Amino acid sequence: MNTDTLSSSHSTGRKAWLGLLTVLALVLLVAMDGSVLYLAMPRVTAMLSPTADQALWMLDVYGYVVGSLLIAFGNIGDRYGRLRLMMGGALVFGLGSLGAAYAATPAQLIACRGLMGVGGATLLPSGLAIVSALYPEPRQRAQAIGIFAATFAAGFAIGPLIGGLLLQRFEWGAVFLINVPVVLAFLLAAPFLLREVRAARYGQIDVPSLLLSFAGILLFTYSIKRAAAAGFAAGQFVAGIAGVLALALFLRRQTRLPYPLLDLALFKDRVFSLAILTGLLSLVVWSAAGYLSGIYLQSVLGYEVFTAALLTLPGAAVLTATCVGTSRIVERLGRRAALVATHLLISAGVFLLLFTTTEAGALAFVASTVLAGVGYGLSFSLVAEIAVSAVPAARAGAAGSIAETSNELGNALGITLLGALAALVFRLSGPGVAGTLNETLEYPGISAQSVLLAKAAFLSGLHWAVGVGGLLTLLVGIAAWRWLPRQLPG
Repeated sequence: MNTDTLSSSHSTGRKAWLGLLTVLALVLLVAMDGSVLYLAMPRVTAMLSPTADQALWMLDVYGYVVGSLLIAFGNIGDRYGRLRLMMGGALVFGLGSLGAAYAATPAQLIACRGLMGVGGATLLPSGLAIVSALYPEPRQRAQAIGIFAATFAAGFAIGPLIGGLLLQRFEWGAVFLINVPVVLAFLLAAPFLLREVRAARYGQIDVPSLLLSFAGILLFTYSIKRAAAAGFAAGQFVAGIAGVLALALFLRRQTRLPYPLLDLALFKDRVFSLAILTGLLSLVVWSAAGYLSGIYLQSVLGYEVFTAALLTLPGAAVLTATCVGTSRIVERLGRRAALVATHLLISAGVFLLLFTTTEAGALAFVASTVLAGVGYGLSFSLVAEIAVSAVPAARAGAAGSIAETSNELGNALGITLLGALAALVFRLSGPGVAGTLNETLEYPGISAQSVLLAKAAFLSGLHWAVGVGGLLTLLVGIAAWRWLPRQLPG
């Protein structure tokens, strides 16, 4: 090989790694924004005074929009170009972030978070395809994809920490404003460092399927939130039924399409189904525990936001380290044992939160995040790999999209389902002054007795939520141990 060839190869490799870093910056933002509000919520609610269900929408509308559109945008990218879609999505994400930073009402913040979700949904599937195309050599490609997955997991983990650090010095809008310069840098660098990627074959995008899935998820979510925050009512009940019917029609339609948005045939494989359930459930528990614990540390125990952020650091470090070291753990334990351990560690970790009280609980929180963090790290790195390995190579793309979607929907469902359970317990056992703990604590002229009752009611809701989440993960772990073959494919 002559000197010119070596120089060209070195330049190409350097350009590929610069391109990878450019994509990873956006991936980190998309993941962080799923959790960055956890510690910021007490500050946000103090400024915007949302109702109980508005507070939940602020947190999880982003995850629902991302999860609802991931598969559809994967198909759109195949047809029109991944890089073009990703750049358009980055622009939308940046505009949504700018709007969220200066939102003056709960409705404005919810709308801007939804817009961010539209942009975020373009970034994950397109980013993974673009990163894969940067590295034609299989070993380097696998390394780059591993870094991509670890960055996504790290973003979820450090989101609360970054939010807490920013809130120590700036107003709450800063947690969104930091996205804008990163988006601008990406838009400037991407045309020079990244190349367009399209699929050789693609099917038509079924618009009715997209509308049915999106409407079904949002209507069902709205019904649950309203029931938890204000009790059952005719409108809430009708919305729930409409949501269930829309989702049923969506699933039925998928069985009749040559190119379905959701390939239900993949779920006939037991290994694939349990892998996807693991990805979904781990994020359900993680998001609910993170959101409720953030309020607990600040509004019940009275820690400053910076101190609360520091308490999340050990768990975030363990989670990220586990993502990086998952391959070695799997080599020692095997995939089946590692998948089962994911559930048992998460379950044991969140059960430690049952030992928290209204007077003390920081140590239990740190121990919980460290132990569960190992399980979350295994899940984030292992689920997509097992899901893709369980299906034929021709369907690997569909399996990967479903795995990513399960994570995003799990992140949103945790706040909706377990967060709604905690809100219901608070409404039934609290002092009845307001629908949320922070609203109650800020109520004019509230008595000391009512404050104590409100904190105890919130803690009871936290215990119910993590208890149910921990029990579900334990049951699925037992099912995985009994039903999975001793040697998983891969």
